[in-house]
Amino acid sequence: MALTDEAIDKIKRMITSGELGPGDRLPKEADLAERLGLSRNSLREAVKALSMIRVLDVRQGDGTYVTSLEPDLLLDALSFVVDFHRDDTVLQILEVRRILEPAATALAAQRMQEADVDKLQAVLDDLSSATTIEALVANDLEFHRLIAAGAGNAVLYSLIEGLSGPTTRARIWRGLTQEGAVARTREQHQSILDAVAARQPELARSWAMIHIAGVEEWLRRAL
Repeated sequence: MALTDEAIDKIKRMITSGELGPGDRLPKEADLAERLGLSRNSLREAVKALSMIRVLDVRQGDGTYVTSLEPDLLLDALSFVVDFHRDDTVLQILEVRRILEPAATALAAQRMQEADVDKLQAVLDDLSSATTIEALVANDLEFHRLIAAGAGNAVLYSLIEGLSGPTTRARIWRGLTQEGAVARTREQHQSILDAVAARQPELARSWAMIHIAGVEEWLRRAL
């Protein structure tokens, strides 16, 4: 094991064992290096790597702290990695969305607050006033974001959010080239919303599956 990897592993074990918790400050560099049997250089590199993936927060002149370790923070790195996708991986990303989003929609039908259901309807009602493809796509992204948030699962929400960006261009392309895409999207969104509002998780799951699969199938043909 490389020295930096060993240092990362030792700090990770301190966190997973509970020795260090969210918000805790790490011991001084010299003390921690001696305690873990590491060189200060390898410890420094490990801290740098862990700060990049939001496990540690290096505060200049103050010290190094364990972050909140909340899913949205830790999974933020997923968005960064996914941003480097190639066009031929968009289909694979849509396949993952087809697995995750119907599950999130079913959970939203069980857990979403009434006020959030009303907000979802307001977003959908705004779709008719959107005059550009960019506005339509922004509306679509917000609708799916609210559904994912309504699932009440921070990990699932962060994963879906991390995967939504790379499909934005495909959504714009579909809106520009497929006749009736906007009307179809609105109809399917309304069906999803109606199932969520009626607290019918399996129906909500089915409509979400149909919706995502339709985009995926269109992109397969277009490519």
